[in-house]
Amino acid sequence: MAQWTITSSLVLRCHPSTPTDDVRSVTACATRAGASLALAFELVGDLARLRIPPPAPPCRGERLWEHTCFEAFVAVDGSRAYHELNLAPSRAWAVHAFTAYRDGGPLADDRRAPGIAVSRTRDRLVLEATVALDRLSPHLATAPLRVALTAIVEAEDGALSCWALDHPAGQPDFHHPDGFAVVLDPPEARAS
Repeated sequence: MAQWTITSSLVLRCHPSTPTDDVRSVTACATRAGASLALAFELVGDLARLRIPPPAPPCRGERLWEHTCFEAFVAVDGSRAYHELNLAPSRAWAVHAFTAYRDGGPLADDRRAPGIAVSRTRDRLVLEATVALDRLSPHLATAPLRVALTAIVEAEDGALSCWALDHPAGQPDFHHPDGFAVVLDPPEARAS
């Protein structure tokens, strides 16, 4: 498993079992600012051939991964517990908490809502989000983190392509611990 410390955008790779000709690239970036996590995703491709939900007022959503959606999985380094953030281009969002691999579910608390901004051109979609880590869990705000950055892109025909920094062997599995490849130091560790 490769490990990255974010200094710039990272290239996500399409899973070999979900190929697409409509997406040229997907990149992602994660940085810490105090007790917040800033995320940025950029999708470049033939957007007219992709199903991208139109902008709407921010709201909590369900099953966002069934359509075009960007995701971040966040865990304290060394912990089996993690949070999943689903961020849709419509500005719908969902937060899930897991005590171990796929053992958990959605958190229905709007105080955990990320701030989401979306911009779009003919061939480029950018989603930026800010998440208050201490609202997810007090430990996330001050501990070293491992993060997985992923995307699901829905084609015009409904086919989904799965994008990640690292794909474990087998079918796409964004929850797999090997995908948590980004390392983010605590804020005070970067200041010294």
